[in-house]
Amino acid sequence: MNKETIKIGGMTCAACSQRVEKAIAKLEGISKVSVNLATEKASVEYDPQVIRVSAIKDCVIKTGYQVLASDKNATDEDRIRKQKEIKTLWTKFIIATAFGIPLLYFAMVPMLSWWPFPIPKSLNPMLYPLRFALLQISLVIPIIIAGYKFYTVGFKALIQRSPNMDSLVAIGTTSAILFSLYNTYRIIQGDFGAVEKLYYETAGVIIALILLGKSLEAVSKGKTSEAIKKLMGLAPKTATVISNGKEIELPIEDVEIGDIILVRPGEKIPVDGVVLEGNTSIDEAMLTGESMPVDKKTGDKVFAASINKNGMIKFKATKVGSDTALAQIIKLVEDAQGSKAPIAQMADIVSGYFVPVVCILALIAFLAWFLTGQSLAFSLTIFISVLVIACPCALGLATPTAIMVGTGKGAENGILIKGGEALETAHKITAIVFDKTGTITEGKPEVTNIITVEGVERDLLLRIAASGEKGSEHPLGEAIVRGAQKENMEFLPVEAFEAIPGHGIEVTIDKTKVLIGNKKLMDQQNISLSELKDKSDQLAQEGKTPMYVAMDGRLSGIIAVADVVKESSAKAIKKLQSMGIEVAMITGDNRKTAEAIAKQVGIDRVLADVLPQDKSNEVKKLQAEGKKVCMVGDGINDAPALVQADIGIAIGSGTDVAMESADIVLMRSDLMDVPTAIHLSKSTIRNIKQNLFWAFGYNVAGIPIAAGILYLFGGPLLNPIFAAAAMAFSSVSVVTNALRLKGFKAYK
Repeated sequence: MNKETIKIGGMTCAACSQRVEKAIAKLEGISKVSVNLATEKASVEYDPQVIRVSAIKDCVIKTGYQVLASDKNATDEDRIRKQKEIKTLWTKFIIATAFGIPLLYFAMVPMLSWWPFPIPKSLNPMLYPLRFALLQISLVIPIIIAGYKFYTVGFKALIQRSPNMDSLVAIGTTSAILFSLYNTYRIIQGDFGAVEKLYYETAGVIIALILLGKSLEAVSKGKTSEAIKKLMGLAPKTATVISNGKEIELPIEDVEIGDIILVRPGEKIPVDGVVLEGNTSIDEAMLTGESMPVDKKTGDKVFAASINKNGMIKFKATKVGSDTALAQIIKLVEDAQGSKAPIAQMADIVSGYFVPVVCILALIAFLAWFLTGQSLAFSLTIFISVLVIACPCALGLATPTAIMVGTGKGAENGILIKGGEALETAHKITAIVFDKTGTITEGKPEVTNIITVEGVERDLLLRIAASGEKGSEHPLGEAIVRGAQKENMEFLPVEAFEAIPGHGIEVTIDKTKVLIGNKKLMDQQNISLSELKDKSDQLAQEGKTPMYVAMDGRLSGIIAVADVVKESSAKAIKKLQSMGIEVAMITGDNRKTAEAIAKQVGIDRVLADVLPQDKSNEVKKLQAEGKKVCMVGDGINDAPALVQADIGIAIGSGTDVAMESADIVLMRSDLMDVPTAIHLSKSTIRNIKQNLFWAFGYNVAGIPIAAGILYLFGGPLLNPIFAAAAMAFSSVSVVTNALRLKGFKAYK
């Protein structure tokens, strides 16, 4: 299955997004589709053997919407388009208001005997009713022109049997205008009493208010995606490339892998690469959220859009264009913002039926009042109020706006959440399992003790072990190699090498079979450890990992390796426990060593001696206890457990495989970002629930009031103008509430 994101223009409410979603879903070869109103994007999974992307785009166009450019060069174009849209909406609102205020004034003042500024006698409706009616027509026409899209889009959707919010406005205001035109005709015929049944101001003010709501909504929606705009704006436009000894300034899109790039102090790193010359410190806050600059030397990695602070460096480009870390982050955040959380499902279902149901309710309310003896004017007021107060926009925006702001805020703090589902699930977590090495600890262990049996020299043991581990990528093996390098030892040639996952390695050096690994490896090979058992137990109790070395089937010694616990580990674990979350640690280390580390950071539950392939089984066991489990890891061997867990969190300093398998990626290695991610999830879901409560509550309460339920019990009748004001501000309030998430503070 292929994935494609299509930008869609012309959607005005949740009914529109539902309509597009249903139309695409009906196509053969479509396995999954999600249309997001807030981001104006359709995320589609399809079978390229059955259907082409062009056919999906044609479907969108046939449904009555536009397909917008969505390639990487369309970012500025999209920004300009949205700014133009906001400007157009404000212009239309100003025009509608300029004519709407005098229209409302002339319509209402004759009814207010106490008002100190009466209208001119020549326009008095009782004396000159036709002149009064024609004045209102002349004022309402420019307003209708300003809001013409409500009619073109609304009636088109109605004809295609997929009515939307524009349809409600179009039907309501058209009803008011047609009724007013009929009464104007009656005035021409001599029935001057019909002047009291003109509703031009109702139609005019409704359009003006809804244009105001649309303008405010467009501005607010623009603010929800500020995080992604900031990220996109970080990348520099040019790079200084060294070619044939000369410095050439090239556009960023012309830089190729392997190019040598020069970056001076104060300049931005243009693409990802590896430092060849120079020393400097680089501000990587755009990637990690960490404000402290990071020192860089030859061999270190640098990332696009980070800022070179003080030294001049030359580096080799390793990733360009869409492959850079920044581009990957932008794509990840965009995908997350375009995704839907499961909590949105009810709103989606309601949105699909909302507008047709409202139209039916408005008609029922109209007929009920008219058939029970109320006047046509009264019944029409009810009809218009019900149509105009209903707001599918609030329902459609409740979830995606909060997800956009929440995922954007996460990105600002170096927390990349891969989708709405991950964001929602994270707040339900009841247990967290931390991998030990590289997650709770720094992942850069050092040799602390070298203990030998009688007859074996210390230096020989270290030299043989380091020679064997030279081909290993395990952190403990690398520590032994570093230990030998510090003592300037020469490595011996290795004749055979075999890695035994979860156990250690088997090598042949100078025709001697050497085993280096944990207790499991020695037990498997029937090698007795009794000679150094007391020493081994003591090392484990000190939190050190004993690595056993055996030559030709006999124990030769122990090389103890210790990994330093990260500064933030104990604080993060304490914070999680205060949030009511059970914390466990999982490791391949022996139980005594694991418990010593766990004690340092305040963890009670330890899962020790766990082979890499068994980590996912341990997660399953916790899930079987009824817990919602989060796994936090950084290595390739953590990937199956990250996938098995309800939420997988990868530490940013870890492997690409771990990051690919995870639902949330922490760009820093600071474990305080784990409680921050869960806190962000809780804050976002709380915000979504508030939005949904407001959206549902507003419509559930507003429609009956508009239908005249208060009037039935002696209360007031809702004026359509107030109904329009309520509709205009309902969606604005939902977006504004989502924007409150911008005040979210990360745990420090």
